Amino acid sequence: MNAPFFKFGYFGDDMSLVVAFVIGIGFGFFLERAGFGSGRKLTAQFYFYDMTVFKVMFTAIITAMVGLYYLSVLGFVDLSLVYQMPTYIIPQVIGGLILGVGFVVGGYCPGTSCVALSTGKVDAVVYLLGIIGGIFVFGESFSLIKDFYYSTALGQLTLPQIMHLPYGLIVFLVILMAVGGFAGATWVEKRIAAKGVKS
Repeated sequence: MNAPFFKFGYFGDDMSLVVAFVIGIGFGFFLERAGFGSGRKLTAQFYFYDMTVFKVMFTAIITAMVGLYYLSVLGFVDLSLVYQMPTYIIPQVIGGLILGVGFVVGGYCPGTSCVALSTGKVDAVVYLLGIIGGIFVFGESFSLIKDFYYSTALGQLTLPQIMHLPYGLIVFLVILMAVGGFAGATWVEKRIAAKGVKS
């Protein structure tokens, strides 16, 4: 096993920040090139006339998943050392809903708002100020919601663990789901376009 590189000591904490910075810049660049610096394009997915965000992000998930799986099969990556966020099901569901509402209303998620800011979008500045304000309120009120924040702890869960299926089969099923999702998204786009809905 050679990876994750940080876990095997190929670089330390300081270098990990440099690596994260470079990856972040690259991620932001490709988001901007995909048009994700536009709140209009991002919210279009919620009106079903432009499903680019769904297609691009699902493609990224599939690429990472397949890459990690086969690198582990080849003995290059130790999947047990890849960090997974612990699951706190109710707080995370509610947090996801809040994020989703903010996405629809503001037109951005935290990452894409930074991309939009880098290209001079004024609405991104307003959105980021809202994020900073939300972080401040959350931090100041954390002691009041701490018990809820850590409630319904389920540990680190993966689909193979939940479904009691081999990793390879889960990878295959998610790929099938992606293909069906892409086909469905394209069909919906054409249906909406036929009705004359414009961005």
